Amino acid sequence: MQFEGGYAGDVTAQEAFGELSNREDAVLVDVRTQAEWAFVGLPDLRPIGKEAVLTEWQGFPSSGPNPDFTVTVSDLLVKKGLDQDAPIYFLCRSGARSRAAAIAMTQAGYSRCFNISDGFEGPLDAEAHRGTQSGWKAAGLPWIQN
Repeated sequence: MQFEGGYAGDVTAQEAFGELSNREDAVLVDVRTQAEWAFVGLPDLRPIGKEAVLTEWQGFPSSGPNPDFTVTVSDLLVKKGLDQDAPIYFLCRSGARSRAAAIAMTQAGYSRCFNISDGFEGPLDAEAHRGTQSGWKAAGLPWIQN
């Protein structure tokens, strides 16, 4: 199932969390940087008995693409016992990197790659702050900071 744009499509954070909660084979891949995971927070999937797969789409501070992204994610999914038909939900800060990751994994043979369109923090609000209008945090979905 591939839609225009090269991946299965966009979903909201709430839709993704619903699928992650209801489907044993659904997985969340957070493609943000280690700095974002450490300082901004992580989706907390413990309440539904899961944990996110953490793999940087691009490094920090270099911002260069991770050349091993598709291989790394594929290996982690295999370790979880998932095949190429498992629904995969990609998350970044605002939906751009995760869209690129969904396209890349679709090109690597995964058929159900979805982009969480507003990401973890969503777009900037009128005061230039993220996390208040839309996205994982603004939706009130579980998250933690280390």
